[in-house]
Amino acid sequence: MTDLIKALITRLKNEHTLTLCEYKTLINGYSQDAAHYAASLAMEEKKRIYGNEVYIRGLIEISNICKNDCNYCGIRKSNLNCSRYRLSPSEILACCDHGYSLGFRTFVLQGGEDGYFSDSVLVPLLEKIKSRYPDCAVTLSLGERSRESYERLYHAGADRYLLRHETADREHYSSLHPSSLSYERRMECLRDLMDIGYQVGCGFMVGSPGQTSDHLAADLKFIEEFSPHMCGIGPFIPHCDTPYRDHMAGSVELTCYLLSLIRLIKPSILLPSTTALGTLRENGREMGILSGANVVMPNLSPEDAKAKYTLYNNKLTSGAESAEALDMLRKKMSAIGAEIVCARGDAK
Repeated sequence: MTDLIKALITRLKNEHTLTLCEYKTLINGYSQDAAHYAASLAMEEKKRIYGNEVYIRGLIEISNICKNDCNYCGIRKSNLNCSRYRLSPSEILACCDHGYSLGFRTFVLQGGEDGYFSDSVLVPLLEKIKSRYPDCAVTLSLGERSRESYERLYHAGADRYLLRHETADREHYSSLHPSSLSYERRMECLRDLMDIGYQVGCGFMVGSPGQTSDHLAADLKFIEEFSPHMCGIGPFIPHCDTPYRDHMAGSVELTCYLLSLIRLIKPSILLPSTTALGTLRENGREMGILSGANVVMPNLSPEDAKAKYTLYNNKLTSGAESAEALDMLRKKMSAIGAEIVCARGDAK
């Protein structure tokens, strides 16, 4: 690690801002020593605000039907090998019932952009969840919708919304997505969500096809300026039925380094240690937590749905990824000095 890299990481902790060029220097200057130093400062910041707490979210993958055809995604509409499913509102409520009994106090409803889940379906579902479990938070991750839809879902009880920006570069965004999706529209949705009052999450893939250090620097600057409540990042993992099937996976180590830098940009941010990290590395989830992450999302989905929600190859669905294995997860977290907390886990 050079003196310059160490100085930039230190300044980022103290000032929470760098120039675009300085972020690029940090990315190009990645080394094990730089990563260890950034992680040590990130852990200091995380412990200052959250202590050793790690929040759990109950992930419910409500549908793998999607109208979009993103080049990296295994549930893209043109994938004819994808076995499609959709959970009914009663099945989703049953997942929440089961999750609540296990100790979950946040439910994350995630799915493809499935037209079935209109406001007329989601509003009464949200009202039932919030009525049954008023002490719980509900996070939605259902893609791009109109501002009016976001407002209706917010007033029905949705507390948070995750919408990964994927990349903060227009041309790179266009290369990853079909022409029906635009960078401008994605950013408009994120601004609408923030303006409405959601706790908002964005995020990006590390090592996505065509990604450069300029793109990653732009992602960090975007996170600094947008100031989301949450940020989900994970290494790109190819799926065998997409145009990027032969592209190499992203780096677990670089992802962890970026987690540390994001924690230094916004110390109070909620940072998941994602399933993708655990998929590529047996201890990947623990590596993320030790880099500054403070959220894990075990899967509450029915078993057959878990196997079908394949955004990328070899996605973990069992072991500590399963909501039923909370004791295993607690032990894994305890072994690295972290404590699983059953709470809503709002950003502080």
